[in-house]
Amino acid sequence: MPTILLATTNPHKVREVNETLAPLGYDVRSLDSLPRVPEEPVEDADTFAGNARLKAVAYARETGIACVAEDSGLEVDALGGAPGVYSARYSGTSGSRDERDRANNEKLLRELAGVAPERRTARFVCAMCLAAPDGRVLVEVSGTYEGVIADAPRGENGFGYDPLLYLPDAGKTCAELSPEEKNARSHRGKATRALAERLRTLRVEEALPDS
Repeated sequence: MPTILLATTNPHKVREVNETLAPLGYDVRSLDSLPRVPEEPVEDADTFAGNARLKAVAYARETGIACVAEDSGLEVDALGGAPGVYSARYSGTSGSRDERDRANNEKLLRELAGVAPERRTARFVCAMCLAAPDGRVLVEVSGTYEGVIADAPRGENGFGYDPLLYLPDAGKTCAELSPEEKNARSHRGKATRALAERLRTLRVEEALPDS
């Protein structure tokens, strides 16, 4: 069974990706599964795709395991695409993941104070890259998830900016969707399904050693 390392310790992201790739016969593991978690590479690219690529290549070379890395975030049209690649650290880097999520959401709402609903259009973007153990880039894909920024957080099922991205067609925020509903339409779900399709059609499993 080919092993794929998922370059994250975020259990929510692991679950989303594993639900799609594990049924295809891939052993999807997180960084937490390693005896030693490698030092995190500096994400200094100016695009989601660039950050995903540099992480996948760095972790694959360091561990000798094929690696899928993703970079994702929120683009808000009224803010010129911000927070963009700075989504995770929009309000700073201190505190736990939950504390940072709350601070990021609070800052976003402050930045959009007084902005009319029709100008609060936004989207989640996810760029994904699969690198072979020797660092060769095998696959690059992406997915987006359109919505509108709500005026207050709603829902308990998500993380990050999920409580703020309202989906007009569903009448819910991302955090009010069930995990199955979210994965069926989310940016990460779309990118993971695109990756799965490429894995099928390109037969890149030949480049991935069995565990």
